[in-house]
Amino acid sequence: MSTTSARLDVAGPFYEELQVGQLFDSSPGLTLTEGHAALHQAILGDRLRINLDRHLAHDVTGGVPAHPGLVCDVAIGQSTLATQRVIANLFYRGLVLRRSPRLGDTLRTTTEVVALRDTSSKPVGLAVLHIRTVDQDGRAVLDFHRCAMLPMRSADARPGHADDLDAISAELDPAGLTACIDGWDLAAYRRAVPGQHGAQIEPGAEYVIESGDTVTGATELVRLSLNVAAAHSDPGSGGRGQRLVYGGHTIGIALQHVTRAIPNLLTVAAWRSCDHLGPVFEGDVLHSRVVVQAVTRAAHDSTLVDLRVRTDAARTQREPVLDWQLIGVMAW
Repeated sequence: MSTTSARLDVAGPFYEELQVGQLFDSSPGLTLTEGHAALHQAILGDRLRINLDRHLAHDVTGGVPAHPGLVCDVAIGQSTLATQRVIANLFYRGLVLRRSPRLGDTLRTTTEVVALRDTSSKPVGLAVLHIRTVDQDGRAVLDFHRCAMLPMRSADARPGHADDLDAISAELDPAGLTACIDGWDLAAYRRAVPGQHGAQIEPGAEYVIESGDTVTGATELVRLSLNVAAAHSDPGSGGRGQRLVYGGHTIGIALQHVTRAIPNLLTVAAWRSCDHLGPVFEGDVLHSRVVVQAVTRAAHDSTLVDLRVRTDAARTQREPVLDWQLIGVMAW
């Protein structure tokens, strides 16, 4: 007696297999642990005090908050069920941290296709995804859009999508930008931490990080965050012969540069926009410039610091790889 089994290929959809309104919601939830926090910090070297100093964290927040970069990385990783075949991530828009999860919280993410656009020159298309992340109690954690470039199965299979991607807004609701620090004791932070706080940060200031940082541990960050995009783990994916570093890794190093320039940053509340300008590969050395665009006194005696970070990779010459506009939170 013989049996035959059908072959089942495990991979994500091609561009033409996506439809507006399609929902991806089967990625595993992930409980944030001390192990995740330690590995994330080891790969990226971030220096946010509130995530490094447990005693300070308890005094200010009443617990141990998860690093905002770790939270974003997990949400993006969980969203990659839709983009396992990704060629590149082009941009993020309107990301807001609705609350600050703590270690021990579980993140769950749903990903909805909201816009599709064929390209004119190559058999690829652009898909805009609306990503929503909640905790174990269903409380909103993140809400943002991501644009991915995906291959078509066939050059002759263009579905004819022409959605306006410029309609994906980067505007943020000012009233929600301090939600991530609700209940935090910023006066305790000011008392405990010396140096410049929000009132001393000058709009227009530009910080140039002289020493670069080498990208290492790329596959470890991908696995940590449940990211299943083949481009970040398989050198043969897309015919490159090189693994493409996950975009959040580049962003994480850029944030590490921000925390070196502005060491008393409390957390990151939002991303106005984030554009990947070029590919990053493991071993690249990244350099950043940080510009303070605006400083605003806000609720809870806090400061919203509007920053723009431009990051280059040092190759034969400096090549731009990231243009990131974020809103950080400081004590006033």
